[in-house]
Amino acid sequence: MVEIRVALNAKAQLGEGPVWCPREQILYWVDSMEPAMKRFDPATGAVRSWAVPDLIGSFALREKGGAILALRRGFYTLDFATGAARTIAEPEAGSENRFNDGKCDRRGRFFAGSMHFAGLPRQPKGSLYRLDPDLSVRKVETGIRTSNGIGWSPDNRTMYYTDTRAHCIWAYAYDLDTGALTNRRTLADVPEETGSPDGLTVDSEGFVWSVNWGGARIVRYAPDGHIARTIMLPVTQPTSCSFGGADLRTLYVTSARDGLDEAQLAKEPLAGAIFAFEPGVTGLPEPRFAG
Repeated sequence: MVEIRVALNAKAQLGEGPVWCPREQILYWVDSMEPAMKRFDPATGAVRSWAVPDLIGSFALREKGGAILALRRGFYTLDFATGAARTIAEPEAGSENRFNDGKCDRRGRFFAGSMHFAGLPRQPKGSLYRLDPDLSVRKVETGIRTSNGIGWSPDNRTMYYTDTRAHCIWAYAYDLDTGALTNRRTLADVPEETGSPDGLTVDSEGFVWSVNWGGARIVRYAPDGHIARTIMLPVTQPTSCSFGGADLRTLYVTSARDGLDEAQLAKEPLAGAIFAFEPGVTGLPEPRFAG
């Protein structure tokens, strides 16, 4: 049993993408629909917000300072000092898609994927892109309905990638030297009755933690795909997760209010909060964008 606590009652419409900064001992995250990037200090409870010019799917902290953003149409930089967002590239400009989840590999490349955003059902029109440190962009996967959780094994040989609407988490053979993905296999097919796989993170033992949107749970998968553990959460729409704290022993989980009516919100007053608990295993630090 674990004790799940409210780290921040953020009341986010669509809280996403938590990233712990070991240098600052700070949790960064986004509210996709506000849209804004956020900074939360667990020691003081202080929250800072940067408004961004369009829907935000994800971000990565940057070695040069500030952040790399995946906004609706593409990649941007964000200057924390001025709040200015500047365009790098918009590979989804003019499409029916928007960017969603993203993460950096351990060479500082930023991967972010898109999703069909022109009504339901979602069509397999999304793609996965790689933003290299030289700010060049490459499309590395296609045919995605809702691009979501991304992470890497501790040895960097496997990349995990989620298509929420396909109810699937894939595992690719990963070449850290080139950033190439090959030999896709299925890590987990997620039954619809347990929710839809959303954001994920990988712990120091190489197990994958995946939250289930609509399922009020987080699932820990072994590298061979079997379920090692399931933890129920106090909200039906958890969105993503990341290890943090001084020793990376705390798992932070974001959540959403989006799509819940007044009756549902009355039953889930903590929808949109950020939760925290200690699962008994440490995480891995999230890499920064190298460019």
